[in-house]
This record gives sequence, structure tokens and C-alpha cells, in this order.
Amino acid sequence: MTKDLLPIEAIVAKLNLPEKYVERLGLYGAKIKLDLLEDAALPVRGKLILVTATTPTVSGEGKTVTSIGLVQGLEKIGKKAIITSREPSLGPVFGMKGGAAGGGRSQVEPAEKINLHFHGDFHAITSAHNLLAALIDSHLFHGNPLDLDPDAITWPRALDMNDRALRHVIVSAGGKRDGANRHTGFLITAASEIMAIMTLADSREDLRARLGRIVIGQNRSGKPVFARDLNATGPMMALLNEAILPNLVQTTEGTPAFVHCGPFANIAHGTSSVLSQHMGLRLADYVVNETGFASDLGFEKYLDIVMPSSGIKPAAAVLVTTVQSVRNQGAGDLEAGFENLKKHIGIVRGFNLPAIVAINRFPNDTDEELKFLETYCEAQGAAFALSEAFAKGGEGATALAEKVVSVIAANPNVAPTSSYESSASPLEKITAVAQKVYGAAAVELTPQAEEKLARFTEWGYGALPVCIAKTQYSLTDDPKQMGAPTGWTLHISDIVLSAGAGFLVVISGSMMLMPGLPKTSRAMSIDVDAAGEITGMS
Repeated sequence: MTKDLLPIEAIVAKLNLPEKYVERLGLYGAKIKLDLLEDAALPVRGKLILVTATTPTVSGEGKTVTSIGLVQGLEKIGKKAIITSREPSLGPVFGMKGGAAGGGRSQVEPAEKINLHFHGDFHAITSAHNLLAALIDSHLFHGNPLDLDPDAITWPRALDMNDRALRHVIVSAGGKRDGANRHTGFLITAASEIMAIMTLADSREDLRARLGRIVIGQNRSGKPVFARDLNATGPMMALLNEAILPNLVQTTEGTPAFVHCGPFANIAHGTSSVLSQHMGLRLADYVVNETGFASDLGFEKYLDIVMPSSGIKPAAAVLVTTVQSVRNQGAGDLEAGFENLKKHIGIVRGFNLPAIVAINRFPNDTDEELKFLETYCEAQGAAFALSEAFAKGGEGATALAEKVVSVIAANPNVAPTSSYESSASPLEKITAVAQKVYGAAAVELTPQAEEKLARFTEWGYGALPVCIAKTQYSLTDDPKQMGAPTGWTLHISDIVLSAGAGFLVVISGSMMLMPGLPKTSRAMSIDVDAAGEITGMS
């Protein structure tokens, strides 16, 4: 370890965290016991700040860097703060996007460990997911007493790696028993329902109940079959027993950080665990929580899924934007891209949250371009601040931190809303998100999506919220549509039930639940030097 990190004891001391709740894992990490949440001496006192962004480019807009810089900036101006961040998936780490621990002088540390195996949480989730898959096929092999319909099993297998060759596979090839030569596939672990369940569970009891509610398919009579019917809940709980505990680490500047769970935001709900957020709100005055991709994805899903489920209500939202993002949305013209920025500011305000625009400075940005962005934000009546967290760490984010604190102080009674009422029908919920958030005019479902929606409603799941899986590169369902289009139709190709997580996954377009590696992947630049240090990760 070449970086100058604080021992985990120093991070524990910063939070005044009682020793009885700390399980150390090495010099720089720990897991925090859930008993902390029952301690009356640690009441909720913090304000939650959601960090979102305008529509990203393929390389990203530095939202994680800005989130980490913000929490460091808050500490620099004398505030007790902590970040709650997602764990990186190995898919992007070795794929196109790279690591998700931040960068420059604003990272969560130890970054290499966090980007790779960390404390084993992803492996535990992958193992629990695949245990359930193995129990299903074992049940079929040993006589199928539940009369499972092999052609209606919906539980796939999982792997935390981009591997397109595993999207469609045949299991029990050449067998003669029920379920032999069955078609199935793999999804990436970040898209697993167990990942979503872990992120939303607020206790071990809740985790157990959610795991039991997983629908793995249906029987030949057309009725749902649950994980609990296979007696799978107990062994899955055992595999997840340590993984459910939030991980405490630090930022580059020694600011406390929780890094826990990691669902994607284009195909899942894209935020850190509610357990880590609940803990943060008891240990700090300000909790910075990043939501995945732009405000039409992770941010919307937080307000429509996570907030109603967890009861956690954010106090403000930071909207990260960049010159490159705005220019990309304007097809190369910075001013033309302002419509996208305006739309995202409107999305945040539409949920009744104050928006603070963080203009993340990239090395090639000119002062004139940055001033142009600031002038536009001012014209929109939006609070804004320049962030230079990558190059300058917390010092480069103090202006943003001060702006956030002042906006929260000026809006003490914020009452964030959702896109729809829980009593609305699934189609009404989909339409509300499409029209209010995305800017669509209408929604169109394929016959397959309509059939599945009718079946899930008949099974009693019509009251669940919707988690729309959509491209992150456009406000529409077409990644090539830039700006803030209106009058278009959102096309729904499929609907998947996540009964344990507690939502319907509504798939728009051709979303891939198992990504593939690019022709030249990030894996080619990663290595280990003679001293045992990992290189090429960031």
C-alpha cells in the first residue's frame, strides 16, 4: 500500500463510532454491525444530499469524483460528513468505463481493493444467486414435486463480469429428466434481484422476507413459485450474513465513507444500501449519496422506489454537469446542449427538491466555456458552483460544499415527492415517469409486455412501483437521440417481476442485462508490478 491512508481506527474515531459496532477487516476497512441502528444514543440527525447528473457521455462526467470531492469539501468547511457510495462491478472495471472509486485527489480508498474483490460482498451475492439457480435445477432433477414448468422458469444465473457469450445458455444438456436441455442465461451481478434486495433491505428480518418472496417462475397450473418453496431462504441468508453489513473506509483525504452494494441504474435502481444511508444519517450531519447515471435514471428511481421503501427523504440534490456533456447533447454545440441541462434541472425540481448545479471542470475546459455554463444556470435561477475535485480534492469543492449547505439552510422544510401515487396502475406509473421525467408523449407496450403485466397483476403485484430499464445516453429510449426531445413514444419491450426487491422491472428498448467486453477493454491496461501493486486501474 503506497498511499498515505489513515488507519481505520482514525475513521472510527472521527465518527465517534462505538467500538462494539466495528468489525475490522485489515488496516483500512471495517464492517459495521446492524445493532448500531437500534442504539437510542445515535438518533437520526443528518441531511441526505443526493448527487445526480445530466445525460452522460460514454466516459462519464465525474459524478463519483464530485460526490467524493463534495464530502471532502464539507469536512474542510468544518462539517461532519460521510459519503455513502456503491461498490464497483468488475464488469465496467475490466470493460469500457473503468473503476468506480473516483479519481485524482477524490477517491474512496483503498481504491484498488474497492474496485476488485473488496470485502467479498459481490461474491456473496453472486453465490447466493447461483445457489438458488442450482436448487431450481436440482429440484427438477429429483422429480419436480412443485410441478415447476421448466419453460417458465425466470431465475437466471449471475456472474460479475461482462461476458456476452453467457447471455443464452443451455443447462442439463443431454439429460433425460424434467428440465433437461433448458434454455437460460446469465446476467451481471449488479443486475441480480438479490443485489436489489440487499440494497433495499433495512434489517436481517427484512432481507429474509424479501429473499423468500423471490418468484423463480411458475408451475404448470400458472401459479407463481417462490424461493421459499424450495427452502432456499436459509442458505442464501448464510451466504449473505457478512455481506449485509455496510463497509466503512475513507476518501483520499481521510473523510469517512460507506461503500456498500452496487446495483446499476440503467437496469436497476442504482444507489448504495439503505442500511449504509441509515447509519450515515446517525453518524454525520451531512450524508452525500450518489445515484447512478443521470436524473432520469438513478435519481428518479431513488425518489420513486428507494424513498417510499426506506422512508429516507433527501434534503437537496446536486446535479453534476460538464462542458463535454452539454456539448455532446447539443451535437457538438454547447449552447444547443442547454436544453438537456434545463430538462435535468426541471426533473430535480419536479420532485420538489432544490437543485445545486456542480460544474465539474475537465482539463481542456476553457474559462469562457465554464462562464457560459454558469451564466445559463444563473438565468435558470439554479444555484451553482464550480468543482475542481479531481485536481484539488476537497479544496476544489469547498465552494460547492458551501453552496449546498446554504441551499439546505434556506430550504429547511423540503418535502420531496414521487412521480406517481402508489395506488396508480402499473401502466399509469410507467406513463407518469415517461411523461413527467423523460418528456415522452406516450407509452407503447409489446404484446409480450402486455401479457406479462396482466399476469403479474393477476398474481397480486399490480401495486408495486416500476423500475424502468432504459439507456443512460439519452432521455429517450434511443441512445442516439440527444437534447431533450418531446412528442416521442417510450417503447416497452418486456416486463420482469422482482417480487423480493418490490418492483416491476420495465424494460425499454434492447437493454442488455449481461454486457459484453469492448474490442479494446480496460482489462488490457491492468497489471501488477514487481512490488505487488496493481497498476492501470483508475
